[in-house]
Amino acid sequence: MKKIIYALILPVLVVSGLVFANREIKNETSKRVISKPLSAAEREAERKKWEATPEGIKFKKWEASPAGKKVYAGVANIRNHISDFSNMEAVITSLSLPPGSRLGFGVMARINGVDYIVRFDPEKSQLEQLQSLKVNDKIILRSHNVSYAPKYSYPIVSGEYVERDSKVIFKRAPRKGGC
Repeated sequence: MKKIIYALILPVLVVSGLVFANREIKNETSKRVISKPLSAAEREAERKKWEATPEGIKFKKWEASPAGKKVYAGVANIRNHISDFSNMEAVITSLSLPPGSRLGFGVMARINGVDYIVRFDPEKSQLEQLQSLKVNDKIILRSHNVSYAPKYSYPIVSGEYVERDSKVIFKRAPRKGGC
């Protein structure tokens, strides 16, 4: 009888030991993944390395092209509004984004005589109000971010606050679980 009990307990101990050892190995590998931020010199070296790749060369050519200069001029046009998160008056010029864009929901708008792509990350409850926008509607727009990409001929403004006729029609919801 004792031999049978020992024969049953021994495999349980071996299996539990293996499970515990495997858990420790997984915990150690997750601790090693965390890396410290790169220094300024390391970032500069990585950027130089990227600029030598085909994608980097293509991007540098785009920056020097008239289209790239036009996009950078558009970014400079609203830089102060972006950094201050202040109101920008915009006129909706199109309800659709350029063909082939993968930016989600957005519209084309003219701010200070320059065309921009205005993209939104709406929740379903906010989508209806944004879809009520029409061409030539005047809106007040605020944003913290403007970006660009060689694929697009326009700067991309991330809409965070939109009001029309003194009524708020969109306000970006704060991200859950973060800042």
